[in-house]
Amino acid sequence: MMRRLTLLLMLLAVAGCATKAPPPVQPPPAPSSSAIPPAPPRGEPGQYLNMAAPSLQAALGRPAFVRKDGTTEMWRYDGVACRAFFFLYGSPLAVRHVETLPHGAQSAADIECLNALRVAPAKTS
Repeated sequence: MMRRLTLLLMLLAVAGCATKAPPPVQPPPAPSSSAIPPAPPRGEPGQYLNMAAPSLQAALGRPAFVRKDGTTEMWRYDGVACRAFFFLYGSPLAVRHVETLPHGAQSAADIECLNALRVAPAKTS
């Protein structure tokens, strides 16, 4: 009887070691919350709004990059310190929106950037 009790205790001790609880599951790390900066205020530079595509090219030269999505085109001009993006659509194709990087203080387009692109020829790819 004593042997059985000893054997039973040993088996319980071994069984307790064999069935260790798995380590607690760590929750996945929270995604970094890098906030999207607010959009710049709307406001189009008057000298470019509704400018026809040939006039834009005459003013700034050939764009560094052109992207066409259906009937909309985006023309990018690269300056020394900034980039300008002209969004053209409609019939005839004309400028409907302008943005620069960096953005202007009061609108999506920095007029100083646009003036610099007029003075210096744009870099093309």
